Amino acid sequence: MSLLMRWLWPLLLAPAIAFGQGAVVKTDEVRAELVAHAPQGVSAGKSLALGLLIRHAPHWHTYWKNPGDSGLPTTLEWTLPAGVQAGPIEWPTPKRLPIGPLVNYGYDGTVLLPVTVTVPPDFGSAALDVRLKADWLVCKEVCIPQSGEFRLAVPAGSSTAANADAFAQARASLPPRASAATVQAKVDGQVLALQIDGLPADLRGKALDYFAADAGVIDHAGRVEQRWDGERLALRVPLSAQRSESPARLQAVLALPGESRGVEVGFAGPSWPPTAGVRSVAPQAALAAQPGAAPVTGVLNAPAASPIPLVMSLGFAFIGGLLLNLMPCVFPVLALKVVGFAKPGANRRQIAGQGLAYTVGVVASFVALAGLLLAMRAAGDQLGWGFQLQSPVFVAGLSILFALIGLNLLGVFEVGQLLPSGLASLRARHPVVDHGLTGVLAVAIASPCTAPFMGAALGAALTQPTPQALAVFAALGLGMAAPYLAASLSPGLGRWLPRPGRWMATFRTAMAFPMFATVVWLLWVLGQQVGIDGAAALLGLILAVAFAAWVFSATRSRSLGAAAFRVGAAAVVVAAAVGTWPVLQAQAGEPVATAATTQSEAAWQPWSPDALARVRAAGRPVFVDFTAAWCVTCQFNKRTTLGDAEVLAAFRARDVVLMRADWTRRDPAITEALRQLGRSGVPVYALYAPGDASPRLLSEILGVAEIRSALTGWPDRASTSPPAAAPPPPT
Repeated sequence: MSLLMRWLWPLLLAPAIAFGQGAVVKTDEVRAELVAHAPQGVSAGKSLALGLLIRHAPHWHTYWKNPGDSGLPTTLEWTLPAGVQAGPIEWPTPKRLPIGPLVNYGYDGTVLLPVTVTVPPDFGSAALDVRLKADWLVCKEVCIPQSGEFRLAVPAGSSTAANADAFAQARASLPPRASAATVQAKVDGQVLALQIDGLPADLRGKALDYFAADAGVIDHAGRVEQRWDGERLALRVPLSAQRSESPARLQAVLALPGESRGVEVGFAGPSWPPTAGVRSVAPQAALAAQPGAAPVTGVLNAPAASPIPLVMSLGFAFIGGLLLNLMPCVFPVLALKVVGFAKPGANRRQIAGQGLAYTVGVVASFVALAGLLLAMRAAGDQLGWGFQLQSPVFVAGLSILFALIGLNLLGVFEVGQLLPSGLASLRARHPVVDHGLTGVLAVAIASPCTAPFMGAALGAALTQPTPQALAVFAALGLGMAAPYLAASLSPGLGRWLPRPGRWMATFRTAMAFPMFATVVWLLWVLGQQVGIDGAAALLGLILAVAFAAWVFSATRSRSLGAAAFRVGAAAVVVAAAVGTWPVLQAQAGEPVATAATTQSEAAWQPWSPDALARVRAAGRPVFVDFTAAWCVTCQFNKRTTLGDAEVLAAFRARDVVLMRADWTRRDPAITEALRQLGRSGVPVYALYAPGDASPRLLSEILGVAEIRSALTGWPDRASTSPPAAAPPPPT
């Protein structure tokens, strides 16, 4: 499949738009015209024919309803008066279009794509006003997506027969339905074996071309074996090695090579063997995919990933929870709690109770968060893991929380000093509850992180029934709480901990700086979401909160002056919050280009389902980075592996198109694409090889060696073809 790059060059994102509102669109590659055929004019209760007449420049072609190994079918979108109905495209018999090792199906020269239009009995207008939006992909060495907007007024009561010959020729090339034919189908290894009886007499005993109307099933370039046994035709059609569909019903056209004479046969699909990554298509879906239906393009048309067994999902979730403790925003909290075991006079029973309470808090928080996520998804929201971080308000709250934790670790204030006396004494009397709330806090500060193994486990969990899904999230919480729980229950842990001393205060102070680093990162995330004004406003709010925390800590007396200082500090915080709130609701503008924009960033273009489909139709490999500004792992990989000069050079050498799907703010298209890939959060890295129906998913912690291994065996374009054009600009 890699030779496709030798024949199909970069997809040019410059569609041809109709000039004005006429019936003709001209480009250098095609002349497209909206034509009508109504010998008796437009009559109430009658039908007429409309069609898109395409005249291709020499060596250029467009595609059939199943384009074959690459390409996209032509689509027609009609705007007609009320009650007037347009049928599907009536596709003429296509031609085989070999391109290197591939075979496509389509048309060159002149082709008319007719459509039957039914006029209602109460139609009384003087003319039928027709509007058409058409999209087609025209290819030679280059593939160019083009579109046109057409308008035509078909008069009522007078003949419109100027295009009679074109419609007559198009009707003659339509393969009729072989209603008398019977087909028996079965799968024999990697072959679709067919026994066909009842074909028309003028086709019997002759070699026929087999055009599969269903994409993702057969190897279009493979050799079809055929044998006539009297009136019975036996065919052995090779199945695609990357078969992505298992249709309940199949359609095909059998035609004489190089001619338009042929027939269409429809038959029940065989008993498909289970194959990883293959999607079964129900009979209703097969009927919906009739000629003229708009194609579904991009990653949304990729086969859904095979579900992971529940036991494996539980194991992955537990391991992912363990690794969460190593993330920079979680490790300080865990480290300080474990170091607390070294305090003199620590009671082992109390420590065990604290560990259990912390575990309950962590697990309950994960289950509650999962329940909220599942409920919102059931209500129709397109959400995934980390959905709360797509809210600027939540990011702002998390920034303030991390700032307060850092100030607490520096000794600016103690938590008990900020709480009302009754609440502080309640906290002191119930340390178990206090440690349970610490578990809730740990989950809150872990929410920006996605550890290895978590992606596959959580993606699988969101496809399971609710009890199984909640069990996976509970396993994630158990994994995160396991180190602290094991330490609290292990009497021998004290032998491994250093003796108490001044180092504990120094260690606590040092742990404040990862918290402040996290605040800086969250400010950057907020800047990506709402712009620089929002980040500056949040910084002012954090300053006000820090000032208030210092005031409340420094004014411990009950004097009137101390109370006034506290009221004043609280008023400053309220004023800052009121000023920040509207800024957090704003949308970020376009990023400003600066000198800091690196060459590695310039190599990426925005992802969309249509953009991915267009590039893949051109036969180019694609690497998609599903990312978000609030994803720690994403940013680590972006700054290291994906910014590595060796990796970028390998991508360029193999002509890989780099796309980035930014999930920083809620995007239903990205959420659905992740679901199709069997994931519910980021990072996700998908590598699409030319001709493959589904991508290869790489690990969450991405390494240079892994990417080089994934590209092993791909040809260097410099050794196989002339230099390719620069990647198309983002659209």
